[in-house]
Amino acid sequence: MSVHKKEVKRITTHTIQEMKNRGEKISSLTAYDYSLAKLVDAAGVEIILVGDSASNVMAGNETTLPITLDQMIYHATSVVRAVKRALVVVDLPFGSYQGNSEKALDSAIRIMKESGAHAVKLEGGLEVEESIRRILSAGVPVMGHLGLTPQSIYKFGTYTVRAREEAEAKKLKEDAKILDDIGCFAVVLEKIPAQLSKEVTDSIKIPTIGIGAGPYTDGQILVLHDILGINQEFKPRFLRRYAHLGDVIEEALSTYVADVKSNSFPNESESY
Repeated sequence: MSVHKKEVKRITTHTIQEMKNRGEKISSLTAYDYSLAKLVDAAGVEIILVGDSASNVMAGNETTLPITLDQMIYHATSVVRAVKRALVVVDLPFGSYQGNSEKALDSAIRIMKESGAHAVKLEGGLEVEESIRRILSAGVPVMGHLGLTPQSIYKFGTYTVRAREEAEAKKLKEDAKILDDIGCFAVVLEKIPAQLSKEVTDSIKIPTIGIGAGPYTDGQILVLHDILGINQEFKPRFLRRYAHLGDVIEEALSTYVADVKSNSFPNESESY
C-alpha cells in the first residue's frame, strides 16, 4: 500500500506578486535559527526574513551595524534547513553593498550559494540603485527597504517615524518607483505615516510589506521575538504581542532550578 505525502507548495516571488494582484494580504516574520524557523514556516507565513535584526535579538548589539556577512550566512543557513514552504529572504548587512556594486553582487551571491536562501534585501533607493541592478542582473531576487532604514540610524539620529515632511515623503515615493521599475519583487516600508504607505502601495506594481506603516500595505512583517514576548524591552506603538513567552520561560527555568536544589529532579521515573 503506497502512502502519498501531502505536497508542500513553495512560496515564490511570483506567488507574492499574485497575492498583491488579487488583494490577498502577505504575512511575514523574522527568524534566525532552525527550531523557531520550523515553527514559523509551519504556521503558514509566506515570507521569512533572516533580518540583520539578529544583531540586536541574537547578539545583544545596540544597532544592526555590527553583524557581518558571515554571521548572516550562518543564520540564513540554519533557517533554510528548517523551511519547506516559505520564501526565505536574507538581509545584506551594513558594509556589504553600499557604494560598491561589485561588492554588493559578491555579497548577494555568497548568501545565495552558501545558505540556499531565495532572495536578498537591502536598504535604500536611488543611492543603491546600481547595486540592486547588478544583483538583479545575476538573477538574484531583491526586496527593497524604505522609510526608517536601521542601517542608517546614525544618519537619522533617532528611530522616530520617517517621511512626515513633504520633501522626505516625495523622495520616498520616488525611490519606491525606482525599486519597482528596476525589478525588485517587493519593498518593505518601515515606520512611515499610514496614508503615505497607502499612496506608495497604490502607485507601484510590486507588493509593499509594512512594519509600523499602517494597514494599507500589501503585507505586514514583525520581529518574531517581539511578538512572542521573548524580547520584552522593545515596546513600539506598532508592535502587537501575541504571547508572553518571556514570562513563561522565566517561570519554567526558576522551577527547574528549584527542583534541582530540592533534589526532586530527577525522580525515579526519570532515572535509568
